[in-house]
Amino acid sequence: MAQLVGACPSCSSSLEVRRLECPACGVSVEGRFEQGPLARLSRDELSFVEVFLRARGKIKDVEEELGISYPTVVSRLNDLLVSMGFESQEEDLGARRQRILDDLSAGRLSAAEATEQLRDLGARDGS
Repeated sequence: MAQLVGACPSCSSSLEVRRLECPACGVSVEGRFEQGPLARLSRDELSFVEVFLRARGKIKDVEEELGISYPTVVSRLNDLLVSMGFESQEEDLGARRQRILDDLSAGRLSAAEATEQLRDLGARDGS
């Protein structure tokens, strides 16, 4: 069975569920169904959520499983919140830039990691 995707593979617009069917008895329901915030996530974001849940929210375990740094885990969690509509990307970008710079100055990030994260923010921001 194929996994439901929330975004159009052609134009990235939100997809709409119009029919649900019970495989056991064949009853179907038609209409316009809201999928919820998890449906807005990409496959990569959903994979990250699965790792995070398996780790029971322990960032250290997520770091180890994915081979990424603490600030990168936190950055991905923040990206998930934006993708799910819980935080406005515009409001969050300045604070995230500052956090990256703070992590760099505190030695929690290398210059290369900070540069990569700042580039990622710029790409999302259109800068």
